[in-house]
Amino acid sequence: MKELVVATMNQGKLREIKSLLKDIPLKITSLVDYPEAPDIIENGDSFRANAMIKAQTIAQYTQKLTLGEDSGLEVRALNNAPGIYSARFSGEGATDEKNNLKLIADLQGIPLEQRQARYRCYVIVFEGSQIVGEADGRCEGLIALTAKGNNGFGYDPYFFLPQYNKTFGELDPQIKATISHRAKAFQTIKVSLEEYCQDYLK
Repeated sequence: MKELVVATMNQGKLREIKSLLKDIPLKITSLVDYPEAPDIIENGDSFRANAMIKAQTIAQYTQKLTLGEDSGLEVRALNNAPGIYSARFSGEGATDEKNNLKLIADLQGIPLEQRQARYRCYVIVFEGSQIVGEADGRCEGLIALTAKGNNGFGYDPYFFLPQYNKTFGELDPQIKATISHRAKAFQTIKVSLEEYCQDYLK
């Protein structure tokens, strides 16, 4: 079976990706399976640039089909911060809890209707030096005043979807798997991977 290396150590993200790609005949691994892999220097100026860095770095190291994904939260009232710095928003030693505490502190005093936000996701798949496919996904919402729900990870307990009256933390994972920024990007990348696998299996 063809292997797809996902250039991440984030196990929450890996679980979502495995679920989104479960119909494709691929053995999906991650950087946990490649402890000697080089450090990825995410110094790009966009989600696409960082996804490209991840995919190229690990594809070159493993010589295998590699997926690079970069995602984050953009909050309008914070001039689209944290953006590409979402995972390290609270500085050195950042955790989901610390990042969320900083986000809520930065939005203190701002009412719910002015807390417009969107999740962004960019995905690129490399084989050698060739791009197999790439895709962009977005999901619009608001930043809730209080955290709700234990599903998901990252900013999910605060990312509120008015049409469902729930945060991503409360939302049924099966619904999230059809409407999230990552789901939308992977709906496109899945087509590229299916075509690639068909060609590979010929």
